[in-house]
Amino acid sequence: MEHSGDVITVLTTDHREVEGLFAELEMLRGSGQDDRRKELTEKVITELVRHSVAEEAYLYPAARKRLPGGDALADREVSEHAEAERLMKDLEGADPADPVFDHLLDRLIATVRQHVREEEHSLFPELVRYVEAEELVSIGRKILAIKKIGPTRPHPAAPDSPPANKLLAPGTGLVDRVRDLLSGRGRA
Repeated sequence: MEHSGDVITVLTTDHREVEGLFAELEMLRGSGQDDRRKELTEKVITELVRHSVAEEAYLYPAARKRLPGGDALADREVSEHAEAERLMKDLEGADPADPVFDHLLDRLIATVRQHVREEEHSLFPELVRYVEAEELVSIGRKILAIKKIGPTRPHPAAPDSPPANKLLAPGTGLVDRVRDLLSGRGRA
């Protein structure tokens, strides 16, 4: 998932890629392809965690600094991330053959879709209105950089605001990547 551009382009591309994974997961429901469903769910979780960490490190601080009502907006977005992260943590331990898996997945998909709608219809237009184009490109570059080194697994208890999240993300990301390598997670 490599792309470039301003922060809005980077994040919107992420949104579309995750939506594609959601659509595939929804099509596989009841198919008996539990291994494929688990694999896709792990990929969704990895991508959503990387995306969330990046937004919390760079997008929401910019919103707080540049947008009218930015603190309230960022607080709401971070709260939504926390809800999604708890669902992802529960989903990680669920068996795709168990009905609980489908329940958790449905809740995650609904939560993320609502979050994406809010970002794309409220936050992004405000960014275009109040933030210089050069800064939007700079934020996009920073987001791409932290996604390469940040966590790949949900950590609901981890800090979600700077500076702690920026300081801890690379170390947590390294540990997650070692765990992924040893467990075979994300190979497909």
